[in-house]
Amino acid sequence: MNPFLTTREVADLLRVKERKIYELVAAQAIPVSRVTGKMLFPRDLVEAWVRRQVEFTGGAAGLAPPPVVLAGSHDPLLEWAIRESESEIATFFGGSLDGLTRVTARKAFAAGMHVFDPDTGAFNLSLVTNELAGQPVVMIEWAWRIQGLVVATGNPRGLASAADLAGVRFIPRQPEAGSYLLLRHLLAEAGVGPETVEMLDPPARSEADVAQHVLEGRADAGLAVETAARMYRLDFVPLFRERYDLLVWRREYFEPPMQRLLAFCASAAFRRRAAEIGGYDLSGLGAVRYNGG
Repeated sequence: MNPFLTTREVADLLRVKERKIYELVAAQAIPVSRVTGKMLFPRDLVEAWVRRQVEFTGGAAGLAPPPVVLAGSHDPLLEWAIRESESEIATFFGGSLDGLTRVTARKAFAAGMHVFDPDTGAFNLSLVTNELAGQPVVMIEWAWRIQGLVVATGNPRGLASAADLAGVRFIPRQPEAGSYLLLRHLLAEAGVGPETVEMLDPPARSEADVAQHVLEGRADAGLAVETAARMYRLDFVPLFRERYDLLVWRREYFEPPMQRLLAFCASAAFRRRAAEIGGYDLSGLGAVRYNGG
């Protein structure tokens, strides 16, 4: 691609007559170089000049790309893959709802989510369509995971379901987390009032935090993915199969950080790690579950 444009090429780019280009040059309103009597227009400066002419009431922040931060729900395999892929993606795992808020406010380019909708039986879709209807975002599948009770080795309290949690020292997740919402649903289904469970404070901020509370004897149980229990050699009571998705601004989906991550996920090293830690069904990884805008 030639870095310099002729008068006709600039006119074609701007979809105006050449006479208008001469008027802009005379008014010194457009970048131009004069070489041996000819006018040449640096392509990059002309394109930058066009961008500066944008009229937009949302302010410059609404046009700037979001930071390369993946927010939302914590996932052990995803956290490892982001690091090992050298994708240069930063993370802020504040929970599914927090991630959606940050993507909507363009404070993050992507978010991990696993929010179950009991009314439809779907995952994440109703929240995304309500908050980002008509916006250029895409939601792709990361993995199916098993959520359940992380308990001490041997399951000394004999926990088998959410119905057994009354009176149990339980380490919850923060209210913005998909696991917190799922716990409320499971307790309601079991007819157990949340007030009858001894909810510890402060809540755990990640899957690993839940496992550490149980490992160190500070909690009898917590709700987390099977992988967390396996990584800490704890027992696990499976309760619920869920889908974890990645919500990404469409433009940023095609940028190098996200593409490096996805390319790494196709590698043998990634598949080997997933098999080692266990608890994942990756057969649908990358499948588009929502395409907005």
